[in-house]
Amino acid sequence: MKAFVLRGYGSPDVMELKELGKPEPGDDEVLVRVRATSVQPYDWHLMRGEPRLYRVVGDLGLRRPAITILGADVAGEVVAVGKDVTEFVPGDEVYAMPKQGGFAEYVCVPERELAPKPGNLSYEEAAAVPMAAGTALLAVRDHGRVGP
Repeated sequence: MKAFVLRGYGSPDVMELKELGKPEPGDDEVLVRVRATSVQPYDWHLMRGEPRLYRVVGDLGLRRPAITILGADVAGEVVAVGKDVTEFVPGDEVYAMPKQGGFAEYVCVPERELAPKPGNLSYEEAAAVPMAAGTALLAVRDHGRVGP
């Protein structure tokens, strides 16, 4: 599979398109063929390794990125499931916010982190839902105090 892999911290130039092996789902994981992903602030901060304090107290990696394939919002199609997966089958359309891996053709996601893609959303729209829509909801509901 093809994936954009981080070679280090910095500008987008630190990402390199590489050919990697397709991941195998664990017992409670679902292998998703990525049809769409989004770029969000989380990806930008991980790519740059900032804020630098997160390299020490977080899970970024002190000198080199611990997460090498960015992409935390994905939408796609289930290709394979682990032996303990009960909610999804190959062919299901899903979306998720995995910690990493969306900038690749395939990503393994724990079953509990997946949701069925609504039929009225395109893959591109569904890939924008996890972080962007959640952030918008919190801003409007909690900070803007807008109610039903």
